[in-house]
Amino acid sequence: MRIVFIGAGEIGVPTLQALLNSQYDVVAVVTQPDKPVGRAQLVEPPPIKKALRGGAPNASPARTGRALPILQPARIKDQKPIEELQPLMPDVIVVMAYGQILPRAVLEIPKIACLNLHASLLPRWRGAAPIQAAIAAGDRETGITVMYMDEGLDTGDILLQRTIDILSTDTGGSLHDRLAQIAPEVLLESLELLVKGIAPRIPQDNSLATYAPKLKREDGRIDWSEPAEMIERKIRAFNPWPGAFMEISTNGTRILKIFSATVVDFEGKPGEILDNQHELVIAAGTGALSLHEVQLEGKRRMSSTEFLRGHASILRAAR
Repeated sequence: MRIVFIGAGEIGVPTLQALLNSQYDVVAVVTQPDKPVGRAQLVEPPPIKKALRGGAPNASPARTGRALPILQPARIKDQKPIEELQPLMPDVIVVMAYGQILPRAVLEIPKIACLNLHASLLPRWRGAAPIQAAIAAGDRETGITVMYMDEGLDTGDILLQRTIDILSTDTGGSLHDRLAQIAPEVLLESLELLVKGIAPRIPQDNSLATYAPKLKREDGRIDWSEPAEMIERKIRAFNPWPGAFMEISTNGTRILKIFSATVVDFEGKPGEILDNQHELVIAAGTGALSLHEVQLEGKRRMSSTEFLRGHASILRAAR
């Protein structure tokens, strides 16, 4: 079976590596263009390209056999990338965390199917940020869905799903990594079902659909009028991106990032600092949060106890 892999994000790396180590013939990889990143704005390749440059661990030379073509179009809907993909004659196109919607012209290229691996239990959490949305909403489980792609936003028929529990300690980062590890198995099982001609097509119930739009940095701003339980979930969900934060007054207004916290049985006006001597406790709409790991703008990450040693006397209110 000839396969083209399309993806860019870190979550897709284990799946690409599994394909390269499988009996299937990966004929090309499509990923995003190299882009400037970080404060220094150094140009770096996307994680998928980095993984290929470093070599897929344990990949058999007999299977890879040649330099794997890597396509990096700015827009996959342009004519040039479509013309580059068509002669490859893939049986299946596999997509995971690519960041662009595939046009009909690409969806029609594979002989068998165009499959997408989505990090939620569709139809729940269609869209760009399903991992963060599931934690923030207090979902107890999530998973990987393999679906047949259509022109809608994560609306295609379901081929296979794999479910995992969301732990009370999960962050956006830890859940991302656990989902990345189960994705290869569910994809390879899906491909086997396609080869045998017994792969199911289960239509999604659109009435159950929820949406997880792409996150912006401002989405990490804490609204202290919300219940403490909800804020605590968002702190975990938005770690590491976009990061939960608040503004505090310490000889001027500065940003304080929050990496972890627990709900405590305190009450006060939302945003009020209830304790800044022994621990940093801030009132929410209902209940309060005791902050654990924080990072003041321009400083290193530290425990709230360490933070209070230098700032307790000048802390006023959170905003």
